Amino acid sequence: MDAAYIVEWLNLVLRWAHMIVGVAWIGASFYFIWLDNHLHQPLDPADAAKGIGGEVWAVHGGGFYTAKKFSLAPETLPPELHWFKWEAYSTLVTGFFLLGLVYYYGAEIALIDPAVMALDKGEAIAIGLAFLVGGWIVYDRLCRSALGNDEAVLGGLLFFYCAASAWALCHLFSGRGAYIHFGAMLGVIMVLNVYFVIIPGQTELVKAKQEGRRPDPRHGLMGRQRSVHNTYFTLPVLFTMMSNHYAGLHGHEWNWVLLIMISIAGALVRVWFVQRHKGNANPLMLAAGLVMLVLTAFVALPRPSDLGSGPAAFEDVQTILQARCVSCHATKPTQEGIAAPPKGVIFESAAQIRDRAAAINQQAFITRVMPPGNMTQITDAERRTIARWFKSGAPQ
Repeated sequence: MDAAYIVEWLNLVLRWAHMIVGVAWIGASFYFIWLDNHLHQPLDPADAAKGIGGEVWAVHGGGFYTAKKFSLAPETLPPELHWFKWEAYSTLVTGFFLLGLVYYYGAEIALIDPAVMALDKGEAIAIGLAFLVGGWIVYDRLCRSALGNDEAVLGGLLFFYCAASAWALCHLFSGRGAYIHFGAMLGVIMVLNVYFVIIPGQTELVKAKQEGRRPDPRHGLMGRQRSVHNTYFTLPVLFTMMSNHYAGLHGHEWNWVLLIMISIAGALVRVWFVQRHKGNANPLMLAAGLVMLVLTAFVALPRPSDLGSGPAAFEDVQTILQARCVSCHATKPTQEGIAAPPKGVIFESAAQIRDRAAAINQQAFITRVMPPGNMTQITDAERRTIARWFKSGAPQ
């Protein structure tokens, strides 16, 4: 059986599984944040006497529901407690295998860009793994240090750490590889927050109740801090998971700036949602997030370039595509590891090339992300030829 075919199906299955468990994890996380911020004093005084600190009523799917939260713990623990952790762990496992398949197994295509840094496959993989592991270690040390007691100081340090990571990744890997590793680094932090801090804190709460002692409040404070961080990391992580579709951002010469800006926009929008749940939403927070998105789009505008002079004939462009692109974009690709033309794009006929003129110009000249890692050695002169052809109306 063809190896490329097997890789394609592994990609499909892993991506599907990663999406399913990721939706389950983030959905549960968003729901409990909403729930916690919509609690009201219990309507029944007897509930307050039992230690119920708040409740919320809801209607969904043709039924009424009520959820109640104890200020500390119930008098007697029920025989079954539902723990929300496997969604997070499954997201990490499926995401790591997907990262390994797409960006490590296929490092020459998706991760390495010699124009950014000439790395061999082993070096690129080692650097990628170092960011995933080191990202957690630095983050966790900052949170556990004395600086972690001041949320404003800690928040500022984490911002600068994330910004420095974005800059470094974009100067080591292809834009696509840098963006996905930035998101993966934050995703690893989120899952390990669950594994090392949030779940142990909940375990301590249950254990203390079973032993009849008062739980250590330190665990609750740490768990709350990490949960807040996870909330604000969520939207930037979700953006990076889909960022490979947007070469205008990860292929831009200022891709690291754009990554920081759009991450700030996502965090600001998430802050507004959390405030809205609490009933004190500040419209300026949402406006700031939207303004940041607009500024990101402005910064991402393509810069004027010197295309040279003279017309560019269609035959010239067709020759370039035949030499540099058709190994992947053909009915039967000849490029190793490619089982089918990416996104169904084929450049075997004049009509197929003409119909994709705008995309060809965008990918080959404006963002320069194609061919991936410039593995077919397209030249700057050839890129300018494509641009001149497109600018003249892409004649056939």
